[in-house]
Amino acid sequence: MHQDGEGFMTDLEWDKLLRIRTTGRDDSHSDQYCYPYEPTSYSVLERLANSGYIDKSNTVIDYGCGKGRVSFFLSYQCRCRCIGVEYDERIYKAAVRNQESAVSRNRVDFAHAKAEEYEVPAAADRFYFFNPFSVEIMRKVLARIRESYDGRDMLLFFYYPSDDYIAWLMTVDELMFVDEIECRDLFDGDNPRERILVFEIGY
Repeated sequence: MHQDGEGFMTDLEWDKLLRIRTTGRDDSHSDQYCYPYEPTSYSVLERLANSGYIDKSNTVIDYGCGKGRVSFFLSYQCRCRCIGVEYDERIYKAAVRNQESAVSRNRVDFAHAKAEEYEVPAAADRFYFFNPFSVEIMRKVLARIRESYDGRDMLLFFYYPSDDYIAWLMTVDELMFVDEIECRDLFDGDNPRERILVFEIGY
């Protein structure tokens, strides 16, 4: 059972405000490597937006963006640019349809691509993951992100991380743990996975 977050608005109310449709889960094309579409709760995104890690100077890439909720919300709240990357053509088209009506559509782009094949733009400096795929794919995605590294400040956000993800992340030399954004109080059940881990890329 979800409790109201900082803004005391439901996910449906946020969708209406942003003029998009992103609710509901879709696992029709999921497998052992690519996980189901399930949007991040807006209350969690509010907490991320209020963390101070993202502002209008940043470009965020949302891997496994689904119907675009993260991109539309962060571009609206933080005035940043956002790029959603989605491999499932049907869900990608739903994101593009949302863009036609979204209030922040001019700051959002979408790419129909596999995450591990997507070439990271030079401007991208914030990366969001809500368990979109396996650690195996994540290794390749991180290699792509590292390829684009030129000394700029780059932060990676991992929401609802599994033990496997955390164990692997802590072994990657180029990643430095920065912060943990606590989200357990937003939901019933005291689930320890309700948090966002923040890592920085550095050498």
